[in-house]
Amino acid sequence: MKLAKMKKEDLELLSHKDITYYILEEEGKMNTADLFKKVVTLLELPNKTFEEKIGDYYTLLTTDKRFILLEDGNWDLRSRHTSDKIVKVTDDEDEEEEDEEIKEDTILPDESEEDNYDSGDTDDDDDYDDANEDLKDLVVVDEDELEES
Repeated sequence: MKLAKMKKEDLELLSHKDITYYILEEEGKMNTADLFKKVVTLLELPNKTFEEKIGDYYTLLTTDKRFILLEDGNWDLRSRHTSDKIVKVTDDEDEEEEDEEIKEDTILPDESEEDNYDSGDTDDDDDYDDANEDLKDLVVVDEDELEES
């Protein structure tokens, strides 16, 4: 669909998102200002509209799933960009994070094996036995026994 050949009345029936879609489809990637300027020009809106509504237009583009903001600041149709690239970037980041975690968990060369070895010291077990000795004099009393007294 050639936007330049469309009547103004037909263009006015389209949303800004739809006009943007057709612009990107015909002309390829563009930055936000150029896209909105083209929409304003096609709809023959005053330049004041461009200045007042560019922020709303940017929000509109970010919320529509048909469009994607590229690294260079240009907008393009999401359908032209494969999700493999997006997944690959995510996978690379995950691998880097895992590598960092592994590096943090490794034993430093100045640590000896003795420092990392549990000798099997059972001093903690002695503390547990002392606690049991304190509890041996305690008696469990039923509620019925309490009521009888």
